[in-house]
Amino acid sequence: MNEPSPSTDLSLFEKALQCFDAENSRDPNLENIQDRMVPRELIYAQWLTNWVLKLDPDASEALLLAARSQHLCRWMRPRESYPMTRAGYLKWREDLRKFHAHKAGEILTELGFPKETVARVQSLNLKEEFPEDPESCVLQDALCLLFLERQFASLAARSTEEQMINAIRKSWKKMTPHGQAYALTLQHAPREAALIDKALHG
Repeated sequence: MNEPSPSTDLSLFEKALQCFDAENSRDPNLENIQDRMVPRELIYAQWLTNWVLKLDPDASEALLLAARSQHLCRWMRPRESYPMTRAGYLKWREDLRKFHAHKAGEILTELGFPKETVARVQSLNLKEEFPEDPESCVLQDALCLLFLERQFASLAARSTEEQMINAIRKSWKKMTPHGQAYALTLQHAPREAALIDKALHG
């Protein structure tokens, strides 16, 4: 890693979070959060971690590490570097999972995490055991909830109604009843709320 070593008074887990955040803080893409511009992947990773903790307050360190590194350095693999086709999109998504898992594994190994922990985090990054594995389901719920909470409105603004209804239904099918219950508590503007209602009940 090129970032400074984390403080020695932190636990190994905290050091890993610090390193993941340091990597994501280099994202050149910025989000306006309460009139403050912050690196997109940095805030995304923190939001995702918070959702995991809402869904599972006793989440394991491996699950939290996987959440914090799920989109690690995503800007290094832009969608535009792949063909703008369905096949290109699927290849991009598959390569991204491998890229994130590899980057996370490098950092965790360098920090001295046991091989078993590194393998577990990477397995969650790769969704290898989804949907059979409960922790994988928590992570997937968190990803879907973050999409619905933070990304749904902007996507709806540039997509057709049919595209959004399909996106909602696909996300809903991936979620557990626990995650779906949380999704129903989210507040949306009238147009987005109508799309969700139509997707789930239309």
